[in-house]
Amino acid sequence: MEETIRTLGILKAKHFSASLDAVRLASGRVTERIRIDHPEAAAILAFPDRDHIMMVRQWRYAIGCETLEIPAGKVDPGETAQGCAGRELLEETGRSARRLIEIFNYYPAIGYANEIIRIFVASGLTAGAEGEDSDEISGVEIVELGEVHDMIMSGRICDGKTVIGLSIFRARLDRGEIPDTFFS
Repeated sequence: MEETIRTLGILKAKHFSASLDAVRLASGRVTERIRIDHPEAAAILAFPDRDHIMMVRQWRYAIGCETLEIPAGKVDPGETAQGCAGRELLEETGRSARRLIEIFNYYPAIGYANEIIRIFVASGLTAGAEGEDSDEISGVEIVELGEVHDMIMSGRICDGKTVIGLSIFRARLDRGEIPDTFFS
């Protein structure tokens, strides 16, 4: 177990905070740790039909390029992760889902952040009223599910939540945990 000795610095932003702490390790040695407090997030594997997935193109400032990934976003205060998934799907793709189930959750940066991402699968998509979020999303693409693995292996899809979500989805589908009726 590590003991916090003192906080050396704090950065507070609109949606997260980061602190640099001096900590004492179990061995007695003192070192520093960064901790990012980040709200939970929801990510959505959205299926217009059984053979296609809806993805978004988004500029990612930290890596300096546009990515192809599944829709996702932060859970707002007082909002459930499932509510967030429905809201983000509508904001980013202009679609709403008749069926939305949670299939997995994970910590994407467990060494320094407490963010948890909950991954949902959505089907029964219908056009909604909101449309694309043009501040964040540069395009929506419908990708053939059979091509997604090749896109991951070639590096065209490199987003962690997308790779994990698709892998978990495939495993759950193969195990019969997602019935074919989910897509009808």
